[in-house]
Amino acid sequence: MTPTMADLEEARRALDAPLFADMAGDAQVSFEFFPPKSEKMEEQLWSAIQTLAPLGPRFVSVTYGAGGSTRERTHATVARIASETAIPAAAHLTCVEATRGEVDAIARAYWEAGVRHIVALRGDMPQAGAPFEAHPEGYRNAADLVAGLRKVAPFEISVAAYPECHPDSANPQADIDNLKAKIDAGATRAISQFFFSPECFFRFRDRAAAAGITAEIVPGILPVSNVAQTRKFAGLCGAAIPSWMDRLFEGLDDHPAARQLVAATIAAELCRKLYAGGVRHFHFYTLNRAELAYAICHLLGLRGHKAALEKAA
Repeated sequence: MTPTMADLEEARRALDAPLFADMAGDAQVSFEFFPPKSEKMEEQLWSAIQTLAPLGPRFVSVTYGAGGSTRERTHATVARIASETAIPAAAHLTCVEATRGEVDAIARAYWEAGVRHIVALRGDMPQAGAPFEAHPEGYRNAADLVAGLRKVAPFEISVAAYPECHPDSANPQADIDNLKAKIDAGATRAISQFFFSPECFFRFRDRAAAAGITAEIVPGILPVSNVAQTRKFAGLCGAAIPSWMDRLFEGLDDHPAARQLVAATIAAELCRKLYAGGVRHFHFYTLNRAELAYAICHLLGLRGHKAALEKAA
C-alpha cells in the first residue's frame, strides 16, 4: 500500500529524536501559589513549596484576592516564605478599593519583612464581573501602581502581560500599549497570562519587541487537569481553550491519575515548543500543587538539589 502524505508526516514525527532527550537543564522557573484558607490547605501549600524548592526557583509569588480580600493571608504566607526559606518571595499587590497611602503602607510592610519583589497588578473588583473603578484617592491602574512602588522602595517589580486580548482591552494593540506603560513606569519584567498555543506567545513577544519593549516577558504556564475549572479562569482573562483539549480529557473524570498524566503531557509539550523558540524562564501557576510542575521541570532537564530548604542560621 502506498503511504499517504499524512502517513509520511506521522512517520517523520515518530523517527525524530524524542522531544525531551538530553535537555540542557538551562531553563529557569518560578512558581505561583495562593494563600491558604485553612490549616489543611496551609499544610498542602508548604508541602508543595518543599517539593519545588530544590529546583532552585528564581522566585515564588503569592496571589492577592479580588479587592484585597486575602490581604492578611497573602502577607502572612509571603512573610513566612521570606523568613523561613532561601527562596526569593514575591507578593502580589493591587490597587483595588484602597488609597495610595494604604497601598504604600502594605508595600512598606513587605519591605520591612524582607520581601524585595512585588507583582504589581491593577486587580479585579470584589463583585464578580463588575467593571474596574479606581479608588478616588488610589492608584488609577497598574502603571500608576508601579510608579508609586518605585517611590516606596527599590523593589523588583513584575507585571502582567496578555498574549490574548484582555477582556477590558479595546484591542490587542491597547494591551501592548498598556504593557509598555508599565515597563516604562519601572517594571522589571512581565509575566504572561496562561495560554495554550506557543504561536500565540511568539506573536505577542514579536509585537512587544516591535513596540520597543525590551524587558523580559516570561510565559505563564497552567497545567490543566480540570478543563471546567480552566474554562472559568479563561473567561476572566480572555484566554482561549482549544477544543482538542476537551477531547483529550474526555472519559477521565473518574481517573485522576490519568488526568494528571495527560495534563503533564500537554503542558510539557507547550514548554518544549517555547524552549525551542528561545524561552528560558517559565512561570508555573501551581494551584498549590507540586506534582505537575515538578514533572514538567524534570522533563525540561531540571534536577532537584539537596540544598537545605531553610535559610542558613
